[in-house]
Amino acid sequence: MSRVSSLTKEISQSLVEWRRDFHRHPESGWVEFRTASIIASKLSSWGYELATGQDVVDEKSRMGVPNAETLERQKRRASIQGADLNWVEQFSGGFTGVVGVLDTGHPGPTIGLRFDIDALDIQESYDGGHRPAREGFASVNENMMHACGHDAHMAIGLGIAYVLANMKDQLKGRFKLIFQPSEEGVRGAKSMVQAGVVDDVDIFIALHIGLGAELGEFVCSDLGFLATTKFDVAFSGKAAHAGANPEQGNNALLAAATASLNMHAISPHSGGHSRINVGVLQAGSGRNIIPNKAFLKVETRGETTEINEFMYEKAIKIIQSAGDMYGVTSSVEIVGEAKTSQSSDELLGFLRNQANDIEEIHTVRDTFQSGGSEDATYMMARVQELGGQAAYVVFGTRLAAGHHNEKFDFDEAVMPIAVKTLASCVVNMEISSVLHVS
Repeated sequence: MSRVSSLTKEISQSLVEWRRDFHRHPESGWVEFRTASIIASKLSSWGYELATGQDVVDEKSRMGVPNAETLERQKRRASIQGADLNWVEQFSGGFTGVVGVLDTGHPGPTIGLRFDIDALDIQESYDGGHRPAREGFASVNENMMHACGHDAHMAIGLGIAYVLANMKDQLKGRFKLIFQPSEEGVRGAKSMVQAGVVDDVDIFIALHIGLGAELGEFVCSDLGFLATTKFDVAFSGKAAHAGANPEQGNNALLAAATASLNMHAISPHSGGHSRINVGVLQAGSGRNIIPNKAFLKVETRGETTEINEFMYEKAIKIIQSAGDMYGVTSSVEIVGEAKTSQSSDELLGFLRNQANDIEEIHTVRDTFQSGGSEDATYMMARVQELGGQAAYVVFGTRLAAGHHNEKFDFDEAVMPIAVKTLASCVVNMEISSVLHVS
């Protein structure tokens, strides 16, 4: 523990610097070229074996990928903004995953930790009361912002990587640090799972900061993540003059509106919580034209994967029927998915016991409900299917504004707490008799 503590203290200022650099240069899902290149460069310099790009991201399983022109433009932008040019080409085409492995050469479990790296499509506030703006590390990229805490997650991941690299001679087993693109919209984890990234992982941990927990709180419980499906709907009809011959048109706007209203009327599921939301409806080109195009952005959620599938199937039937009513065609594209997954009880118990020895943690919580969704559940489920154990934990911190808000910011004191806690946990796993991986 003392060695972990001293190494964490040694890099405490670096954690702030890394976090603020990532915050100043946020990158949305599948365009994290600068971010991924810097992570890869640091891990490589600390002796990690690197796998990147299409070696860790399955092309067919990616969802919600920008078009080729956007990907190339964003890669050029990243290069101008300081991407490591020795690595950036590894991520061409938007394959922006990074996996670093530290193999001690001594028998032991493979322990995987996952850190998400993407930003949100939000314009950050430049108000003087917003600390990143006031202190000069607000986003320089239009409509991109780390408004959820992934900048902290990456800094924590690098901090853990540094600690483990400097303790390699004292450790056993393998440590696999997974830096995942495109968590927002739950688009990236499935593709890394399909690429086999966690197939050799015995023990898996993912983390988040904030989520309503206070600084010094460590949430180690089943977080109740909802299964979800994110999908886009396109309606295609026929334009006509709204005054002269409206009967010759097929109104895509009305089909989209009918579908929206009726999707929100789907009955709740008796088996647990269910959700649906139409977040975007775009249609029409002029007041005297029968709209021939309409577009929806929709999501379903469920307390279980089965409930979410029920909501999605009902929504699809409504969309098809609404199209039929107005003589328009509809197409649906899934752009994000996540399952439900429960943390392993034995692993949660181990983590709670370890956290009790961290002086900066004053409360270990074993009950918590997030109400959101997380695609790390794909990784958790895969590890558990193969006989391993998995857990998702939260480190509390003071927030300046809620997650996904243009004034989001957090107390950076959470980062060394997370590094010290998780590094201590994984260092002690190999010598603990608590965990028995089947």
